[in-house]
Amino acid sequence: MKKISIGILAHVDAGKTTLSEALLYFGGNLKAIGRVDNKDAFLDTFHLEKERGITIFSKQAKITTEHIEITLIDTPGHVDFSTEMERTLQVLDYAVLVISGADGLQGHTLTLYKLLETYRIPTFLFVNKMDQAGTDKQLRLEELKNQWGSEVIDFTLTTSPEFYEEIALCGEHLLDQFLETAAISPVDIGKAIAARRIFPCYFGSALGLVGVAELLKGLETYALMRAYPKEFGARVFKITRDEKGGRLTHLKITGGCLRVKDVLPTTTEKVNQIRQYSGEKYLVRDVVVAGDICAVTGPEKTFAGQGLGREQRLEKPLLAPVLTYQMVIPDGLSVHELLPRLQPFAEEDPSLKITFSEQLQSIQVQIMGEVQLQIVKQLIKDRLSIDVDFISSQIIYKETIADTVYGVGHFEPLRHYAEVQLLLEPGPPGSGMIYENACSEDLLAPHYQRQIMKHLEEKTPVGVLWGAEVTDLKVTLIAGKAHPKHTEGGDFREATYRALRQGLMEASSLLLEPYYEFQIEVPLASIGRVIAEIEKRNGSFTGPEITEDIGAFWGRAPVQMMTDFSQEFTSFTKGLGKFFCTLKGYEPCHNQEEVLKASTYSPERDLENPTGSVFCSHGAGFTVPWDQVKEHMHLPAYEKKTAVALSEETSPTSRTTDELVIGTEEIEAIISRTSGANKKSDTGRKIKKREPLPTVKRVIKAPKKLDAYLLVDGYNVIYSWDDLKALAATDIGAARDKLLDILCNYQAIKGWQIIVVFDAYRVAGGQVREMDYHNLHVVYTKEAETADAYIERFAHTNKKKYDITVATSDAMEQLIIRGADAKLLSSRELALDVLKVNQEILEDYQNGEKH
Repeated sequence: MKKISIGILAHVDAGKTTLSEALLYFGGNLKAIGRVDNKDAFLDTFHLEKERGITIFSKQAKITTEHIEITLIDTPGHVDFSTEMERTLQVLDYAVLVISGADGLQGHTLTLYKLLETYRIPTFLFVNKMDQAGTDKQLRLEELKNQWGSEVIDFTLTTSPEFYEEIALCGEHLLDQFLETAAISPVDIGKAIAARRIFPCYFGSALGLVGVAELLKGLETYALMRAYPKEFGARVFKITRDEKGGRLTHLKITGGCLRVKDVLPTTTEKVNQIRQYSGEKYLVRDVVVAGDICAVTGPEKTFAGQGLGREQRLEKPLLAPVLTYQMVIPDGLSVHELLPRLQPFAEEDPSLKITFSEQLQSIQVQIMGEVQLQIVKQLIKDRLSIDVDFISSQIIYKETIADTVYGVGHFEPLRHYAEVQLLLEPGPPGSGMIYENACSEDLLAPHYQRQIMKHLEEKTPVGVLWGAEVTDLKVTLIAGKAHPKHTEGGDFREATYRALRQGLMEASSLLLEPYYEFQIEVPLASIGRVIAEIEKRNGSFTGPEITEDIGAFWGRAPVQMMTDFSQEFTSFTKGLGKFFCTLKGYEPCHNQEEVLKASTYSPERDLENPTGSVFCSHGAGFTVPWDQVKEHMHLPAYEKKTAVALSEETSPTSRTTDELVIGTEEIEAIISRTSGANKKSDTGRKIKKREPLPTVKRVIKAPKKLDAYLLVDGYNVIYSWDDLKALAATDIGAARDKLLDILCNYQAIKGWQIIVVFDAYRVAGGQVREMDYHNLHVVYTKEAETADAYIERFAHTNKKKYDITVATSDAMEQLIIRGADAKLLSSRELALDVLKVNQEILEDYQNGEKH
């Protein structure tokens, strides 16, 4: 038997719940049909639904015939509860989109169709209320075809030649079959419906039980059951509470099976009971299999949109509230006492987003509209016996950036260490937040990179203009640094968030507001008024297109400016016009300067989202403001001049960047520029002389000028020293940092100018890159150039000017270096000399203590 899940969707008052009742009646599940206006509908069980005559929460019921088992889900039709409807789409195999034959296509109907298109859900159409006076089947069919194309086909005459001719035009395979047999098999028609190449259209009256049996027969004939894998998978689409307050996790099994007492994969929570609901009643099951929709008790941490087992977590929903309200609570009740008690409401409807505003010291709730607001108030009163109110309706703004920047975050209180660099780029409108990783594993260990990416994704960033949610932003991890001993759990969380905020502070930020997309049809006499109203509300439009005595407009306008337009439109068109309105998305705010003048938000006073970083000096941490962080950071600065990342210098598969570039011909210039730095004057003060390289925006302190140079083949030494070799086996970046730290101390005692050279010859198109690490100079070679080749060229070029020593254990390199008249120090000899130097430091310290 086929097992199918089907959702019923419609604009409010199109007859959606009545159709659900009629389908249950023809399926043998109801002996009598309930009616919404009689408050006895089988699926509208909540008392507020009965009182208001609308569906607020999605419900499910079973229809079982000889050939099919249907899980029918009735969804809310009112636009204020459209987020509840959208959450059910993720578990549907098919949808039935109900259209009022009396009213035709309405604004929310168009939104529903777009959602079904986005989620790729095969759709049956049912034109309802065709028994009302003035309805015209052919007129409605033409309207649907004009809106959605010739794929909308009348399925009430499935045996006529015209029917098969229309079907044949929907695919080459269908056309071939029709030309051969003058008919097309139901299976092939079903495949075309499943691929959304055909949209079957039925006509009738749910209340009058006309056309409903034909629709049910069509579902039974043409709906195809999915092929499910054996591996367990499930999708959570809703969280509710039962009559006793118990938490229910509603999910669809998309692979394998689920049994009582099983632990849900990707969680540690056990299933205590499995229920299959039909209206208010349910059956308890021991096991459910792929294709089943059920509710389970036991789990307390699940959430809508969660993927279990083989399923992945869903992206953010397309529909979201555009209004926020401030909650007013009774005297004597603490905000902090109430807030935790409101969290179950946010679990059941994640779009509410109940939060506490530090700025206003109040609870903020995001709402779709006035009707939902009234329902939320009533639910709080019913469950918590608390009367709350809401004030200060305000548009929900968002923020993005207009230019490309990079942000750095550093977190180094005593015995902690983490540094992160992020590239921030504007994303396409509607793209949301995009996170990518372009950091080399040579620069930062993979497990630290995973931590950073996790931290980026687990927290919604807030902007620096309004403190609003940031969107349409691409964030790329380009570099990071850890300490072998002092990096603790949570250090990278702090550094990551500070890097993001620091970048936002440097960027040119934009305030975004929600926009409506509208379609207007009016009598010719009202065209001038419509144009004036749209322009007054900062809208834009195309048209009018004139057909007979009707003018049609298409356009967009800020939501804030259109809040009262519908009522005015009805008034000045005397009810003869049509106004379709759907949420288009977020665009630049039409009055940003005015909005920001009224804001009290200060990013630097936002303690939950700091913009600065924490560094360490003399054993104590100190805070550095965002605009000075880059002068203190330890990793070299990154500036985006091409589409690349700093960390790619040592990655075999990376792209390249053109900052911090050095060639052989510039070596002498570098040495010349560093001469004199840190040399003590007669007064005992250090003289600091800095001149930036042509391609370097920020210059790090230069080392001391010395006549003797030590060139170290970095990776050769790492793999020659046992302790560094062992560390490199798990974290090459940590091994490299440890070597540099050792050589920093070594240089301070020996007085040599030390240049450490690392191979980066595998980087396609890579350029030589140089940077300063405290008192050392570090070089990464260019493409196809090894460290020994670089060292050889340096030694040959400067052999007459400087006393050059090379540290390496590479036999061939030693032979070449001798030919360049440079001195040699094997990796083993370097290690012994380092130990000797450290011992001398210890002895000097001990002698100083004695005296």
